[in-house]
Amino acid sequence: MVLIPNSIFFIVNYFKGLNLLIPLEVCYLYPMKILLSHIKELIQVRNNAPEKVSGVAMKNLPTLKNAWLLLEDQRISDFGIMDEIPNFKVDQTINCSGKIVLPTWCDSHTHIVYAGNREQEFVDRIKGRSYQEIAANGGGIINSAKKLQASSEEDLLQQSEERLIDVMRLGTGAIEIKSGYGLTLDAELKMLRVAKQLGEKYPIKVTTTFLGAHAVPPEFKDNKQGYLDHICKDMLPKVAGYQLATYVDIFCEKGYFTVADTHQLLKEAKKYNLIPKIHVNQFNAIGGVAAAVANQALSVDHLEVLNEEDIIALKGSKTMPVALPSCSYFLSIPYTPGRRIIDAGLPLALASDYNPGSTPSGNMNFVVATACIKMKLTPEEAINAATINGAYAMGISHSHGSITKGKSASVIITKEIPSYGYLPYAFGSNLIDQVIINGELIA
Repeated sequence: MVLIPNSIFFIVNYFKGLNLLIPLEVCYLYPMKILLSHIKELIQVRNNAPEKVSGVAMKNLPTLKNAWLLLEDQRISDFGIMDEIPNFKVDQTINCSGKIVLPTWCDSHTHIVYAGNREQEFVDRIKGRSYQEIAANGGGIINSAKKLQASSEEDLLQQSEERLIDVMRLGTGAIEIKSGYGLTLDAELKMLRVAKQLGEKYPIKVTTTFLGAHAVPPEFKDNKQGYLDHICKDMLPKVAGYQLATYVDIFCEKGYFTVADTHQLLKEAKKYNLIPKIHVNQFNAIGGVAAAVANQALSVDHLEVLNEEDIIALKGSKTMPVALPSCSYFLSIPYTPGRRIIDAGLPLALASDYNPGSTPSGNMNFVVATACIKMKLTPEEAINAATINGAYAMGISHSHGSITKGKSASVIITKEIPSYGYLPYAFGSNLIDQVIINGELIA
């Protein structure tokens, strides 16, 4: 990453004005005192931000009109209305007339470290083959694992880096990255090292999750328990010893791992202080939600299939339900019943599930729009779900997810739009003008 002095920033802006293509690395701004002035509406303004919002509280999206926002030392320093703006000495002023400013998206569920692609499986599904049929014939997760195992760490970093830059430009300022396409000790460690490198190289906040229990590799085809024991005895100590992950995950689903498997893995992971985040209820409800809550999971992700027992299990817990609507869109499977979850008084987060097989996109703007269109969330609920609740599902609500003094200087500046409801309404348009992540201006 190339850092540029303040004086050079103006030169960069000049060339941007000529519509010349400049690499992302050349457009970083660090560090600077930046004033965003004449903001049409500043969204998600919370003086004392809660960790998350639930139920009817998700309908409330506090805003300031005709506002200003001061970013200093990579943090939100201050904000207010233009009629009461102090006389600041700043390095750069951005006039946001007609534009809306909101916190960057917090994408709490992705698999962006992967090798190659799986477009042939996409074609196969169009021709009528199901996700499960493709997986049973060596496709799916196993297909990605073979490609990743054969890729060098340098090549994997380069491929993943391109995806990360893309989602940053689309307004994602914090992202969780899972392993799970390695399925061997060496390959899983390789994935997590790459994820760590991404977080060190770029201003975006990266959290990492160990997902060795994503699928059973071919060499353990008839010995799933042997593979689970391998994860517990061999992989977990290495992941923890190298400090490569904060979270642990398992795909609790028919044909993958059972509720008993989930209890075994999470009990073992607890010894290494790894916090659970569980794939559950994508195709079947088999008791995985209750198992996740019993093991103090931070989040339960997917939930396309949900029964009353799951709702009851989540009530009173600290576990965040996470919906992945672009996965439902791509696979043509049911959408998570977000309306039902919120109306039950529960919180809800939104994430992309960016991966090569079921969601080859990390566009959180599309996720928010799809949640409104297909899950019947209001724009207020969807924005809350993709910001403050997404931050909670990553364990970073203290630093991200709202316009709050002291939080990360990570914001989206829209183009001139009539209201924030226009964001999900115009779902096919790129409505982002600029993105600032951790105080750095992203081209």
